[in-house]
Amino acid sequence: MSTLTGQQIADEGLTGWVLLLGGLHTRIRTGDYATGLAVVAAIGAAAEDMNHHPDLTLRYGHVDVRLTSHDERGVTERDVRLARTITSVATSADAPLESGSVSRLELALDTPARDSVLPFWAAVLAMEHRPEVADEVRDPADALPTVWFQGSGSEEPRQRWHPDVWVDPAQVQPRIDAALAAGGTLVSDAEAPSFWVLADPEGNRVCLCTWQQRG
Repeated sequence: MSTLTGQQIADEGLTGWVLLLGGLHTRIRTGDYATGLAVVAAIGAAAEDMNHHPDLTLRYGHVDVRLTSHDERGVTERDVRLARTITSVATSADAPLESGSVSRLELALDTPARDSVLPFWAAVLAMEHRPEVADEVRDPADALPTVWFQGSGSEEPRQRWHPDVWVDPAQVQPRIDAALAAGGTLVSDAEAPSFWVLADPEGNRVCLCTWQQRG
């Protein structure tokens, strides 16, 4: 089973879902803890029937859902099918889905010495370095953000760390507007709509990232 592109997923018309970092995400607004528990139980039962299991995070007032096919390292048709089932579960519980407030965080280290610094960060963060992805380390429990290593020059001064914040494409402009109103600057939109580079008043940079125009 092959993975789907961002555009193929968008064409499925999954209202309330967004593709972030190789997974389908939604936030189910349950309103209270008891409803959240019931929704999680119903999703669990459906997932067992389909033999395909989502990552669920239960909070007071909402349930976060992430769907990905780990064996394919991306989103496949079975994730789309389970997303539709979860939408039906949420609708039956009168719990709306939304993706506007959902985001995923990665941390990027700009370095000319990836091979020498990567093992240190994998060790201190207790993360895994998988040979098939040479430039990143991941938390086996998926609790901490992925850390990836971006090649850079060695000139000084330079910013070494920067966050990559993955969001729904519809949320990019509102976030840029809020950042500018808070004193930030738009450094570059040359790679838009794949990503935008912003900086805070001190010059520290961050990238806003989407699935658009990516392979």
